[in-house]
Amino acid sequence: MAFTKTTLEPTWEAKYAYSPAVVTEGGKTVWLAGHVGFMDDDGQSLAGQFERQVRQAFKNLEATMGRVGGDLTDIVWMTVSVCDGRYSQVFTDIRKEIYGKDFPASTLVTVAAFAHPDILVEITPVAVIAG
Repeated sequence: MAFTKTTLEPTWEAKYAYSPAVVTEGGKTVWLAGHVGFMDDDGQSLAGQFERQVRQAFKNLEATMGRVGGDLTDIVWMTVSVCDGRYSQVFTDIRKEIYGKDFPASTLVTVAAFAHPDILVEITPVAVIAG
């Protein structure tokens, strides 16, 4: 079966950089663990730097997706957890940079704490890769 991915055109959701639905047929589903970015590639702490943590988390996701034969555009769903709801717009702006107008479906929640005290954001996606 051929792989197809159709993103339902967002209406009000576009402001928040997510699609109301993504439909896939065929392909290989990849369930990814939560990805964080509280340290940079050199192991230096990014504690307290929300924007840099988001960018590092996406960079880490991109590396994982490459390892399974895909890329960030193959992500069809993500649950985003942030430590403070006031960071939601910053996350949205960065996701717009990364995805343009072809957003994955998404939920963003605010959590009380993460597994490490320096973590400010975690992205837990599902991807479908053409197979």
